Amino acid sequence: MTTTAEKRAAFHALHQSGCFTVPNPWDAGSAKYLQAMGFKALASTSAGFAWSIGKPDTRVTLDEVLGHLKSLCAATDLPVNADFENGYADDPEGVAANVRLAAATGVAGLSIEDTKDRVLYDHGLAVERIAAARAAIDADKSGVLLVARCEAALVGGGDLDFIIKRLAAFVDAGADCLYAPGLAEKASIAEVVAAVAPKPVNVLLGFGDLTVADLAALGVRRVSVGASLARMAWSGFARAARELSEQGVITPPADAVGGGALNKLFG
Repeated sequence: MTTTAEKRAAFHALHQSGCFTVPNPWDAGSAKYLQAMGFKALASTSAGFAWSIGKPDTRVTLDEVLGHLKSLCAATDLPVNADFENGYADDPEGVAANVRLAAATGVAGLSIEDTKDRVLYDHGLAVERIAAARAAIDADKSGVLLVARCEAALVGGGDLDFIIKRLAAFVDAGADCLYAPGLAEKASIAEVVAAVAPKPVNVLLGFGDLTVADLAALGVRRVSVGASLARMAWSGFARAARELSEQGVITPPADAVGGGALNKLFG
């Protein structure tokens, strides 16, 4: 089994050049499956995990997410980046304390958002929260990679200039990687990449018709998919359950994964 230190070193190395895809599993089984497919790193999804335990997104407790992160990290040899929402605290001191708890689960990276209940934090507080996370990581010498997220493109309240200003401030506060989910235009993404260079930028796939190759050409360093895989899994489940309820049959799709293959993978 790969050690936590080795996972963290590998994760930092992935951010040095090129572009890599970091898919988002929602449980240990999906993490193992993605590892078997050859991906180099994984990232948790707060929404995907919440749905798996019968909760809406943003209503998972800190203890629940810490247990989930520990489970993901134990299930795979790949580095795992934690979707750590807003750090489960408003004040910088609370963010710092919770970042230390997240680091103890074995994650290789974690992201901190600048919103609570879809409302952006004031600029100064948003920056202080990232600085506090940076200080906590440095203090325990964990080597966790810090991702700072600006949610303005998703929740409103700021244009591209706002996003770039906030991401640049996050760079100054010590972020290792920058992330503004919701950007869909090539020109906007290229402008963000240039504004925070040489720091790496993460882009969320699924907005517009951009591909991983398109994003790589723009200088994006890593690409994630958020809750998309979890939503697609639930969609397949819902279709099959509806068919069972309404027609009394189950019709596996032509490309359905076989039980034997899963048993072999998890054996």
